[in-house]
Amino acid sequence: MPEGRGHYACPITSLTLPVSLTRVTLDILQELDPPQPAHWRHHLLLLYKKGVYLSHTGGKLFWVLGLLILCGFLWTRKGKLKIADITDKYIFITGCDSGFGNLAARTFDKKGFHVIAACLTESGSTALKAETSERLRTVLLDVTDPENVKRTAQWVKNQVGEKGLWGLINNAGVPGVLAPTDWLTLEDYREPIEVNLFGLISVTLNMLPLVKKAQGRVINVSSVGGRLAIVGGGYTPSKYAVEGFNDSLRRDMKAFGVHVSCIEPGLFKTNLADPVKAIEKKLAIWEQLSPDIKQQYGEGYIEKSLDKLKGNKSYVNMDLSPVVECMDHALTSVFPKTHYAAGKDAKIFWIPLSHMPAVLQDFLLLKQKAELANPKAV
Repeated sequence: MPEGRGHYACPITSLTLPVSLTRVTLDILQELDPPQPAHWRHHLLLLYKKGVYLSHTGGKLFWVLGLLILCGFLWTRKGKLKIADITDKYIFITGCDSGFGNLAARTFDKKGFHVIAACLTESGSTALKAETSERLRTVLLDVTDPENVKRTAQWVKNQVGEKGLWGLINNAGVPGVLAPTDWLTLEDYREPIEVNLFGLISVTLNMLPLVKKAQGRVINVSSVGGRLAIVGGGYTPSKYAVEGFNDSLRRDMKAFGVHVSCIEPGLFKTNLADPVKAIEKKLAIWEQLSPDIKQQYGEGYIEKSLDKLKGNKSYVNMDLSPVVECMDHALTSVFPKTHYAAGKDAKIFWIPLSHMPAVLQDFLLLKQKAELANPKAV
């Protein structure tokens, strides 16, 4: 024992000082054994035990806090680990005429990927090739045409060879008619479901052998509309179904080393969300409605709906890059996420709201709808 430290010495720390002093006091009282009242020693013993308990509890809390900090650091670090080389990897992207797909094709071409960009139109293909390197290839693809999809998959197989396909990004989509449910017919639901769901499944099934060969990535672009029914029409059912397909595919492909991710963008300014086209489709449907429904909604319903949309412009993201950044992480991270929320509105409002009780969802979403003129006029 170092010089100057006797039997009664104690370490001077803020946490153990009261406990040590209490122990010293008890030892002195026991050695001297003066005629002290019994309750004094009883109170000191209780104080000692309480101090030991607080000391042990404080120590445990310290270790728990330290463990949480370490886990947070490792989790953040884990998300930043990237794959070693991308210059020998092929990726296939649908819906590259405009919007997310177009920006993704240009971005990944600059990064060094071998990009195969599927466009619906010849003009879209020509414009994209004019803005990218000679490494990028384009192909015309209608995802609703099964034979077109099969031919494209064979062509892609010839392009990638034994390397396989590292990334499949299912981005092609259409909004369809966005209108109250009782305005619509079955045909109004057909187009968005054919493109957004069956087209996505068709491309995935045909490209999957190539992705499995490369032990690559499948990235499905869904929407916050796949988490919340924001508006009537076929768009929301198609995106809900994409979420279900994505989850089953992710679990089925895990054994093959294929990672499957789902991106859920909020409201972005793209051709898909063109308010002028949406209003034109609504007006065309309005002209075909029965007098009863027109009376219920009122002649000014579409104009009132438009005013509501104008009031929500702050929700719309003008910059498309957050969606492409999610694609990039899903393609290049060693540990890609299963789901990505893209856009401030998705992260702050839509996705949190999707976890809330239905009564709260209904209250907030119904506030965004225009008021009907006479809903009892049946």
